[in-house]
Amino acid sequence: MKSLMITKYGDINSSLEEQDIPKPLVEANQILIRTYSSSFNPIDHMIVKGDYKAMGKVSFPAGIGRDVSGIVEEVGKNVRKFKIGDKVYSRINESFVGTMAEYVLSNVKDTALIPSNLSFDESASIPLVGLTTYQALVDIAKLSKGENVLIHAGSGGIGTFAIQLAKHLGANVTTTTSTKNISFVKELGAGKVIDYTSQNYLDEGSVFDVVYDTLGGNHTMDSFKVLKDEGRVVSIKGTVDSITAKQLGLNKLIQMIIAFQARKVFKAASKMNASYRFLYMSPNGEQLKKIAKLYESGAIKPIIDKTYKFSESIQALEYLSKGHAKGKVVVKIRE
Repeated sequence: MKSLMITKYGDINSSLEEQDIPKPLVEANQILIRTYSSSFNPIDHMIVKGDYKAMGKVSFPAGIGRDVSGIVEEVGKNVRKFKIGDKVYSRINESFVGTMAEYVLSNVKDTALIPSNLSFDESASIPLVGLTTYQALVDIAKLSKGENVLIHAGSGGIGTFAIQLAKHLGANVTTTTSTKNISFVKELGAGKVIDYTSQNYLDEGSVFDVVYDTLGGNHTMDSFKVLKDEGRVVSIKGTVDSITAKQLGLNKLIQMIIAFQARKVFKAASKMNASYRFLYMSPNGEQLKKIAKLYESGAIKPIIDKTYKFSESIQALEYLSKGHAKGKVVVKIRE
């Protein structure tokens, strides 16, 4: 089967190529998905660049892509939940990474039926951003009705889902974006928009119950400057905490280094009786079922910036890497 593969660390054009590889073999609790659509996420570009070497080096050639939608082609002997012909989507387990391919393996527990009102392209835009944000705002932050939440980068793949989910949860949503995207994020449900080209979100003062840090860097520490006492910061780009380090199975030395690096963040949190968590999302089919219902009810709508053909996969990732996408970048693997 055809699959887009990472051949080395480096820039996108010189590190990716389409290859013919064997079709995956299905084990007892897995399904084989005939891929119709996939989508790229910033993590894909970061892995190609080598940004995650410290958490484990990649053995090349390696697949790329974590989001998939398609039709069940084959089921393992223990599978009762799905049947051949079902339309499904998944954020696949890390051991199966490579959804830019004609066929993809997924664990049954990581898979769900696609939203009944969405296409394969729309469904493929959901899993990673949907699960990441659901786990951040619902599981960790426990964002509730009437609370104030700050969501950075509201026009991106994560941001467009986060605004809609937070609005659905009844929160008062503030987001940051550029001038050209102000009306766009307002339409998604943002009650207040901070134009980062001319405004500074730090001027808001300590008004937020929850900050969803999607940018990292200085934004992680600055989150505490706009947080209420006993507020919550959930980051997907900032300082890794000890809980996540253990989840990732990092060795004791790296865990110690991470704990040392995280001292500043936890000191800032402690001063405000606040909580800080770094989130590394987990595949979860049951949560994808819940997310599908949100799309079916109309509470959330899919936001796709551009759709590319499979033969244009490298161009798709290059476009995403520039950081200007409004919503998701989808790759149509087959018609």
